[in-house]
Amino acid sequence: MKVLLLNLYFPPDTSATAKMARTVVDVLSTKQDVTVLCGRPSYDPTERRSWRLWQTERSGEVKIIRVGSTDFSRMQIKRRVLNYLSYVAVAVPRALFVPSDVVLAMTDPPFEGIVGAFIALLKREPFLYNIRDMYPDMAVGGAIVEPGLLALIWEKLHRWALRRAACVIVLGQDMRARIIAKGVDPSRIEIVRDGAEILAPNAPQPQIDPEVIRTIRGDFKFVLLHAGNLGFYGAWETLITGAKELEAERIGLVFVGEGAQLAQLESTAAGSPNVRFLPFFPASKIPSVLAAADAHIVTIKRGLEGVVVPSKMYGILAAGKPIVAVAPKEADAASLGLLRGFSVAVDPDNPEEFAAAVRALAADPERLKRMGEAARAAAPDYDRVKELQKFAKIVGRFAAAEKI
Repeated sequence: MKVLLLNLYFPPDTSATAKMARTVVDVLSTKQDVTVLCGRPSYDPTERRSWRLWQTERSGEVKIIRVGSTDFSRMQIKRRVLNYLSYVAVAVPRALFVPSDVVLAMTDPPFEGIVGAFIALLKREPFLYNIRDMYPDMAVGGAIVEPGLLALIWEKLHRWALRRAACVIVLGQDMRARIIAKGVDPSRIEIVRDGAEILAPNAPQPQIDPEVIRTIRGDFKFVLLHAGNLGFYGAWETLITGAKELEAERIGLVFVGEGAQLAQLESTAAGSPNVRFLPFFPASKIPSVLAAADAHIVTIKRGLEGVVVPSKMYGILAAGKPIVAVAPKEADAASLGLLRGFSVAVDPDNPEEFAAAVRALAADPERLKRMGEAARAAAPDYDRVKELQKFAKIVGRFAAAEKI
């Protein structure tokens, strides 16, 4: 059975969707014939490709067709739009000549779901839509696109794509609720979480680098850590304003990562000795980064619950660490955390509530320990391998139905 996967980014691109597309393809290709239709590497790639209208390569059992999109750097925001448009201009006609039984689209470019629905319509094949970030909700909520005619047309086309989908695969319960609110039949929505790697009880534990621990913790008595992208989705002002109230108690707020809002955050935190910024550590050091904190932060600003679903939550659970969810109560990090006991939820618009919640945690080691134990107990329910197997079964079911 033949699966056509559409996503602009694919390794050697290093974006989150490129990595997830690679992971999904690796699972699907064990039972399906998979073709990836992507663009030229442009997202901090480890290598480049020369321009051709399209070029074909193989990676194991997977066929990769790279169309001749432009490859401007992701940091050149306006030119990056040309990457999107040139990809679509070549990918749509090329897709019509790719043998397939089902069309699977992800969310790069941000309107890929609309493109995928259109291609599937022309090919008269089932359309599966794997939503990683929900657009245009994210673009409008993150103040990337102003509300107006463009956003209205984009939303109408997106709802059309959602209605066209035989199945919409989402990242969490909060995203599912948002999709239902757009008028999609709940029976056509499946939740497949990103999950985390769960080690067997007798497996060797990852080595912890004491230098990474020292770098992150410094001389703080209690460390809150946000590790990940600093994009438009977080309640950053609430975090920094609340952290300033905790300075005298030697409670530190440490950011590990980068992103579009980094410069703004550094400016807001200027003069606050208990707010620190560090670059990303190598991937091999992730276990050490997770181990360095007393508690981790997952944040989503109000209005973006279900639009952005931070996958880092699952790695935090696997590390047995508590979470401070600075997010609306409808967000999975808050609702699941309260249900399972591994997180405290904080209003993303209330710095005083954030400071009070952190202060209470820092003063209660027993509670912190119980939350960590609850996190580790919850982690196996979000095993990445099992989630990927679920994804493969969904795709296989629709591909088989088309064959019949």
